[in-house]
Amino acid sequence: MSNRLSPLLVTLGIILLMAAWLLWIGREPICTCGYVKLWHGQVVSSENSQHISDWYTPSHIIHGLLFYAALWLAAPRLSLGWRLAIATLVECIWEIVENSDAVIERYRAVTISLDYYGDSVLNTVFDVLAMILGFWLASKLPVWATVALIVLFEGATMWIIRDGLALNILMLLWPLDSVAQWQAGR
Repeated sequence: MSNRLSPLLVTLGIILLMAAWLLWIGREPICTCGYVKLWHGQVVSSENSQHISDWYTPSHIIHGLLFYAALWLAAPRLSLGWRLAIATLVECIWEIVENSDAVIERYRAVTISLDYYGDSVLNTVFDVLAMILGFWLASKLPVWATVALIVLFEGATMWIIRDGLALNILMLLWPLDSVAQWQAGR
């Protein structure tokens, strides 16, 4: 029993350490608006990435789907629990980097996220939990369904909010004026 529990305890520990680090560097525990919402649907808003879920939650589910596939290929003999711990570590490192002052300023400079000042710790923890959901789904679903989910989530967020995981990565690494204008509705 303890062998099965170990990766889960490590996974939980990684999430707690990430949350503690974010609090230590001054990230807000919850939205500065003073309340917590299950869903916040307005992208261009100072409350975006401050509540439990938002339009970027699907991108974190996609992270989990992709991490499962990558670890299934790279470490097929590793138990599912330890692959989840590794995926959680990668996601938490990304969340710490994403909430660094340098990356926050980069988002504000080259994306549609002008009112973005970093995620709340609550939102960050739920982003990691969304990744874990995606990882779990990938472990249960056939490959075609996993691919369909990625296409559905990316297509829906691009259509509804003019953003998504692929566009987010593109605009962080190689911002294009034409994409920025399209995202702004021009």
